[in-house]
Amino acid sequence: MDRAQKEKVVEELGQIFESSGVVVVAHYQGLTVAEMQDLRAQMREAGGSVRVAKNRLAKIALEGSPMADISDLLTGQTVLTYSEDPVAAAKVVDEYAKKNQKLVILGGAMGETKLDQAGVAAVAKLPSREELIASVVACIGAPASNIAGAIGAPASNIAGILSTIEEKAEAA
Repeated sequence: MDRAQKEKVVEELGQIFESSGVVVVAHYQGLTVAEMQDLRAQMREAGGSVRVAKNRLAKIALEGSPMADISDLLTGQTVLTYSEDPVAAAKVVDEYAKKNQKLVILGGAMGETKLDQAGVAAVAKLPSREELIASVVACIGAPASNIAGAIGAPASNIAGILSTIEEKAEAA
């Protein structure tokens, strides 16, 4: 890799660290190519990405970024997983690490906050952006549905009462 290629990689990594909601760092020693492809596919499905880069270049890219505190995690064979959604990458990596013991989560960062292994697991348990949006929409829609039910209920009660009065008048 020549100097120009290294500079390009550092620039790409810098953009990743600047724009990602969460970055998770893990050791992947022993993962097969198929297992790594599976991790990449799961991450892509969730809206995230996987990146393997030289630790030295990643540390250079981290200098001056909000996530600079995670540079001490970059030792050995590390893989970076990241997503704009602050929860997606953490969820995928956490689930994958539970199924495959070869992937060991070291930590990560969410914005300027450095996360350890427990922090990544805690972030993974949070609801995703889509789940939060769905729950907000449900909360907004529930009162409207209750109002519609309350407005329609008196009319049906009146209709029931009128029907009962009519039946009694016919019987008499």
